[in-house]
Amino acid sequence: MFWKRKSKPVPAAGNSFAIPQGQRVYAIGDIHGRDDLFAELIDLIRADNALRGPAQVTLILLGDLVDRGPNSAKVVDRAIHLNDEFSDTRLLIGNHEECFLAALTGDVRRLRYFMRIGGEATVKSYWNDEIDLTTASFEEVAARLPAMVPQSHIDFLGTGQDMIAIGDYVFVHAGIRPGVPLEKQTLMDLRWIREDFLHDNRSHGAMIIHGHTIQEEIDEWPNRIGIDTGAYKSGILTAIILEGTNRYYLKTAE
Repeated sequence: MFWKRKSKPVPAAGNSFAIPQGQRVYAIGDIHGRDDLFAELIDLIRADNALRGPAQVTLILLGDLVDRGPNSAKVVDRAIHLNDEFSDTRLLIGNHEECFLAALTGDVRRLRYFMRIGGEATVKSYWNDEIDLTTASFEEVAARLPAMVPQSHIDFLGTGQDMIAIGDYVFVHAGIRPGVPLEKQTLMDLRWIREDFLHDNRSHGAMIIHGHTIQEEIDEWPNRIGIDTGAYKSGILTAIILEGTNRYYLKTAE
């Protein structure tokens, strides 16, 4: 787990950034297998959206749906079916989805790495074999796991995006490489970057909304907003709401 601490106070992000008129965006931070919190936050979003009135709604999942928490399979299933209610639901690929999909290739080395960074909880959520997972070898898990993950889950995770731009906002999982044009960002940076992005105060040409780095509170800076509040451990899953130049937040109860 990675808890970033600011070295000094900084001003919060201003409200000059906007999304197009008539649109409303909800973006949800890293869920990490906490389907209970995911369901709770969707209920909050549903109620909030009804109160705010008609708009073109986009729901963005910032990635890291899986790992660490106990119900990754249920989280992915819920995410797939969100499109039934929110027709413009979009997924960003996080570093944990990247590693999960790599582990499903049967490569034992990739499976070992995946399980070391929290993937063991994901494997448990899908495992339905006569072999006890606690006694199975890595070779057995690598060979058997791919057949236990529904193809619909693999397809959903595999067709996620790496960057979403709406108005003056850009949504990514981890961050961007400062000083590099948005269209030239690498997948490695979009899914994995930390310090070089987190501690750079220059303008990125857009407000960057991201997850990936856990904070105890919403992390507002003049050029970025981080909304990964460590749901799998803290019990707090956060969403940002954007409409016009306004910005709001929803959180699950601790």
